Amino acid sequence: METLPISLPKTIPGCARDFRNQRDTKVSKRKEVLIMKKKLLSAVLSAAMLATVLTGCGGNDSSQTQAPAADTKTDDTKADDTKADDTKTDDTAADNAQADADADAGAASGSGKVYYLNFKPEQAGDWEELAAKYTAETGVEVVVQTAASGTYESTLKSEMAKSEAPTLFQVNGPVGLATWKDYCYDLSGSEIYGQLKSDDFALKDGNEVKGIAYIVETYGIIYNADILNDYFTKDYAAVKSVEEINSFDKLKAVADSIQENADDLGVKGAFTSAGMDSSSDWRFKTHLANLPIYYEYQADGIGSTDAIKGTYLENYKNIWDLYITDSVCAPSLLSSKTGEDATADFALGDAVFYQNGTWAYTDLSGNGMADESLGMLPIYIGVEGEENQGLCTGSENYWCVNKNASAEDIQATLDFMNWCVTSHDGCDALSYIMGFVCPFKAFDDYPAANPLVNIANDYVSSGKTSVAWTFTTMPSENWKNGVGSALLEYAQGTGEWSAVETAFVDGWASEFAASNN
Repeated sequence: METLPISLPKTIPGCARDFRNQRDTKVSKRKEVLIMKKKLLSAVLSAAMLATVLTGCGGNDSSQTQAPAADTKTDDTKADDTKADDTKTDDTAADNAQADADADAGAASGSGKVYYLNFKPEQAGDWEELAAKYTAETGVEVVVQTAASGTYESTLKSEMAKSEAPTLFQVNGPVGLATWKDYCYDLSGSEIYGQLKSDDFALKDGNEVKGIAYIVETYGIIYNADILNDYFTKDYAAVKSVEEINSFDKLKAVADSIQENADDLGVKGAFTSAGMDSSSDWRFKTHLANLPIYYEYQADGIGSTDAIKGTYLENYKNIWDLYITDSVCAPSLLSSKTGEDATADFALGDAVFYQNGTWAYTDLSGNGMADESLGMLPIYIGVEGEENQGLCTGSENYWCVNKNASAEDIQATLDFMNWCVTSHDGCDALSYIMGFVCPFKAFDDYPAANPLVNIANDYVSSGKTSVAWTFTTMPSENWKNGVGSALLEYAQGTGEWSAVETAFVDGWASEFAASNN
């Protein structure tokens, strides 16, 4: 069964603006090569995301939180439509036609405004600057509010209940859409939908386009190439090149020997702190947990489930043990360690390995790391055939437009979205300031300056199999929190691994049932 990647990701805001001019000068030199690589990655991801979205939409309607009731009132002037067919499909078509007509009227009035509830704290300032630039150019008010790390669902629920609700918001894929689809404007006739390179990046509910992926991201184990290359020269090195690290056993052998010889290498540990506060725990209760779920789905030939079996939880334990023992800090300190701590561990050269994604580049470069010092490995957990495994790649970032906003605000929001992915200022900001890979046509002319993105391209071009973002099928945020709490208790020595298994397996079944009743 072919599957594909889709997350989320969050890091701590960095100081990247001081380095933008340096990065921009590199772009022209690498542009032609990067364009070809980016097109290759986009083609592979299109196929991957198609499989993920289809399997997600086909079975799992679970959600992270219950959305407030949507306004379903129809316009009395639509009486003629009732003469046609009394089916739900015809009613939906009539509603969409009215919404399109209202949006056209809004465009003519030019009085709309945009309220964007941003998901990514690390790009909060960048979005505010881009919004201000758009307002200066068009006169249209754009307000950007950013939810704190780990609070997007609760913030969205609160904001949607207000009279001035977001006009532009995000869902993470089919599971998130199940909660918010009654709020989502059909984008099938929009200009931004026409800008997608492939329909595979559209999130659909039947024939309606409810969301559009605007970012494709990748995560794995980022490594410090300078320190690792020094390690390869040592007599105690378990391997002599990064190419030899192609399995969990090899990764563990390298990490163990780095930990044993930390003083000689000038580091504090092999891995950064595995912080379990809300700015960091998503890396392990969500992104790391993706691996055992992905391999179980692969083995069973499925794309979602109401009852996870936990087939690969021993592998999950092994990689978690490695993270917390071959580390810069004692496991007893993890409850207070943050995402910012992990970034500092890595950027300052105290650790060799750092589980994170392409979005971390802004912070790392902002903290002085050179492009040549960065590399990325797949997250190996000891599964047969993992030498052919690639990185975890996909999207959990789908733009949705609030259909309950005024006609003027809907049109203003659609215009802003389209400007972001077609104008020079928008494409430049998303590609080079925010560091995104975006699945829109115009971005072929804006190749990534992010070396971690180019590494992801290299894995694809070498034939490695990308790991699908199956974490978008996790039944709820409560499930993630239960797994995270159990991981922390185990790490601190105040709980057993059996509690992680219970939270993972039993928690999945109960949360799925609760979310679908």
